[in-house]
Amino acid sequence: MEKHNIKGTLKFFGEPAEKLCGSKPIHATKGYYDGFDAFIAYHPWPQNTVEWQTHFGAYYACVFTFECKAPEAWVDLDLLPDGAGPRAAGRVTGAIDALMLMYTNTKFTRDAMFSNTGNWTLNEVILTAGDATADNLPPRISQIQYAWRTPDLKMQEWIWQVLRQNAKHAAEISGCEVSVRWVSKTRVALPNHALADLTWRNLAQIGPPEYDESAKAFGREIQRNLGLSQMDNPFPDAITHLTPPEVYEEQVRSTLPPWQKFIGADDYVEYMWHAPTVRLLTARPRLRPPSSTYQYPAWTYLALGGRPEVMDPGMFTAGRTIAATILDLLTQDDELAKAKDEFVTRTGGGVGGKHWVAPLLPADIVPPHDLRWPEYVQTARGEEWTIPTALTSGEKL
Repeated sequence: MEKHNIKGTLKFFGEPAEKLCGSKPIHATKGYYDGFDAFIAYHPWPQNTVEWQTHFGAYYACVFTFECKAPEAWVDLDLLPDGAGPRAAGRVTGAIDALMLMYTNTKFTRDAMFSNTGNWTLNEVILTAGDATADNLPPRISQIQYAWRTPDLKMQEWIWQVLRQNAKHAAEISGCEVSVRWVSKTRVALPNHALADLTWRNLAQIGPPEYDESAKAFGREIQRNLGLSQMDNPFPDAITHLTPPEVYEEQVRSTLPPWQKFIGADDYVEYMWHAPTVRLLTARPRLRPPSSTYQYPAWTYLALGGRPEVMDPGMFTAGRTIAATILDLLTQDDELAKAKDEFVTRTGGGVGGKHWVAPLLPADIVPPHDLRWPEYVQTARGEEWTIPTALTSGEKL
């Protein structure tokens, strides 16, 4: 751009909290993505391709906090045989029971959400569970996070209504107050075939990544350490081939019901509602299994991710493809115009159009970095993990 005086502005978003979908929905609602002409999203993947029509769906995540703030108000002391005994407050069920009621009732009510209706998930993690000893003191606080992925926003909202009711009832039964803190709310994808086609043409010209003997030797060493026979090529063939978008689309849709438009979740979909967006995928090698039933331990995938000779070829292929696509968008007005026209058509008028979906989180949201996530600390005993002291209750239900 500098050498040939090509005008334009590039912005790079290297964003945190990807697995929590914790940054892009917040950045979208705060206006980070307003005014762009196009976005190119990239993700390492088992194949070299671009996503076509079946992109990722929606992701919601929130943390419920149960607090037993007034245990002394739980019991009518006039009804107790010992009157105002010092143990009265300990009879309240408290925050651990609230959490367990929430956990179990949500398991029971999963069928009231969506049973046997396509690909959706609901997961939970217990962040905090009580802050008292096993004595006559009621547990004062507990926290549980839920995250759910669905193909559309109506399913998201129905699951939220069930979770909300479960949380309210669990709190009432156990003498607690409950509040919710939102971590993420993403929209579903908005494909753009024009930009995907341009990116694919550039990827096809650049060609797939190539891996030298040092990368293969590292893969064989892992196989040897696992007691497996070492392969001449320990990586799947797909990482050194290009998968046309229509072929990849067919692979993705092979296990989906016809009505389901999207699958899984990832917060890159937030870009897609502000300008034409493509998602580029290039090889992130895994090891070739010795049989169809064998599965490598998870650490092998992580180990491969730490080796430049394994990771660089796919990432450099992506870099070249991204650069070529950006140059085309900057120098070929018809390419950008086609992508923008499709964006306007799909949204019913562009940003703010009749089919456009606005960011789902409130504009004044504070990123939930102050929640009590476990963190690692150094002590005289070595490395340990602890719960930070900060606590934000969030919106009361």
